[in-house]
Amino acid sequence: MREVEIKEYCDRFRGATPQEVLEFFLSEFRGQIAFATSLGLEDQVLTHMITSISPDTKIFTLDTGRLFPETYDLIDKTNGRFKIKLDIYFPDTAHVEKMVKENGINLFYESVENRKLCCQIRKIEPLHRAMAGLEMWITGLRGEQSTTRQNNKLIEVDENNHGLLKLNPLINWTEKQIWDYLEEYNIPFNELHKAGYPSIGCQPCTRAVKPGEDLRAGRWWWELEGHKECGLHER
Repeated sequence: MREVEIKEYCDRFRGATPQEVLEFFLSEFRGQIAFATSLGLEDQVLTHMITSISPDTKIFTLDTGRLFPETYDLIDKTNGRFKIKLDIYFPDTAHVEKMVKENGINLFYESVENRKLCCQIRKIEPLHRAMAGLEMWITGLRGEQSTTRQNNKLIEVDENNHGLLKLNPLINWTEKQIWDYLEEYNIPFNELHKAGYPSIGCQPCTRAVKPGEDLRAGRWWWELEGHKECGLHER
C-alpha cells in the first residue's frame, strides 16, 4: 500500500514547487514530520521555506563532534536569522569512546568498514533517536548532487529508517536555483562554500573539490565513488 500511496503523491505533485509540496505535507503530517538539516546550501533554503510556512515544525541537526568551526558558527546564525532553536542531537558518549579506544581517533581512513562504523555511531544512531515517533522526514537531497542521488524521487520509502516516508522537495532543483534563492532572501550559509566546498560534512572527511569534479567529490575522497554515502541516504 505504501508504494501505491507514494505513486499517487508523486503524480499529484509532479511539476509543483517546493513550497507547494511543503505546504501540503507540513499540514498533512503535522506533529509527525521533521526536517533534518546538515546546514548545507539546500538545507538553508528549506529552513527558510519551512519556517515561513510552519514555524513550529521540528528542525534538527546532528553534531558528530567532528564538524568545522564554520558549521558551528552557522548554527548560531541560523537560529538568529529564523528566530528558532535547532534541536541538536549528539552521538552516545560510551559508543564513541569504545570505538575510538578500539580503532583509533581517525579510524575512518583505514577502511570503508571503519568509516561506516564511525558514521553509524556519530550520525545514524542519533538520527534514529531524532526521528522516533515520526512518519515523514524532510531532506535537502538534489538529484544532481552526485551519481548516488540521481535516482532519488520526490517522495520515497526510507527502508534504512524503519520505513518512514522521506520527502525531498528540492530533488529537481539546480545549483543555480539554490544560489539564486539564497541571494534573494539573504539567507546565511557556510563560508566554506565560497572556498571550494560544495558539500560539507565532518572536518576530517571533507576537502575542497577541484575544477570539474563531482559536487560531492570532496566527501570521503579516499574512497571509491560508489561508497560515498554515510548511511543517512543509502538506498
